[in-house]
Amino acid sequence: MANELQFLKVCKNGLVQIRNFHRTAAVFADKPRNKKFSIYRWDPEQPNQKPYQKEYTVDLNNCGPMVLDALIKIKNEVDPTLTFRRSCREGICGSCSMNLDGLNSLACITKINSNLSKPMKIYPLPHMYVVKDLIPDMTHFYDQYKSIQPYLQRHDEVEIGKHQYLQSVKDRDKLDGLYECILCACCSTSCPSYWWAGDKYLGPAVLMQAYRWIIDSRDTLTSERLEKLKDTYSVFRCHTIMNCTSTCPKGLNPGLAIAHLKQLIVGVAKKPEPELDPMTLHQ
Repeated sequence: MANELQFLKVCKNGLVQIRNFHRTAAVFADKPRNKKFSIYRWDPEQPNQKPYQKEYTVDLNNCGPMVLDALIKIKNEVDPTLTFRRSCREGICGSCSMNLDGLNSLACITKINSNLSKPMKIYPLPHMYVVKDLIPDMTHFYDQYKSIQPYLQRHDEVEIGKHQYLQSVKDRDKLDGLYECILCACCSTSCPSYWWAGDKYLGPAVLMQAYRWIIDSRDTLTSERLEKLKDTYSVFRCHTIMNCTSTCPKGLNPGLAIAHLKQLIVGVAKKPEPELDPMTLHQ
């Protein structure tokens, strides 16, 4: 027991050292490392004020290494009116998605460019309505996500929650690279097809999630799901530009998922039968 406590103490101390590593730079720094941030600003409560870029200066010696660290420092110490979304700070929730130096990404896992001669430009996600400053209106995006019915559906009339639906390891592996999507909308808002026809084209993020549920061996509404996507816009406005895959902060491949989805819709490919009967425990 004593050894275990000692081990936990060592781990805790190690984590503290890692978290505070960036703070030690201020102790040994000879001079300030001032970095400029050019941030998009717009306040709906000031209708006569057009959107504009505002510059802030942050000493990187007294700031964390990520863009979100700089934004929080600016809001806390310089300008409390600056508005943005953030939550987990670990690249899990997707709240802090924005355009950073021309690339859609998550502010919490994007390192600040150490080139002090060039200001870092920060904008909200492109081609979306802006609520305020760096906050985009995600209503339409979430409505599209809702339209694909992103939950397990079956034709079986059994008591819900009584038993689990079984799935083989191989069938479960097919969901890897799909379920990890955090719906940050970085991919969809980087897609020219979504810019042009976002009202009808569902976009990479939503289509990847549609494929995630279609390919799930436990789901039996495959034909109904595919039928809803059989039109000229929902899926086939994807022109394989692949911006979605290039910009995904989680390293996923929405373009590949959409390609598989197209094959299922036109009948070139078929969903394989489950290796393990999901209803085994219900019988």
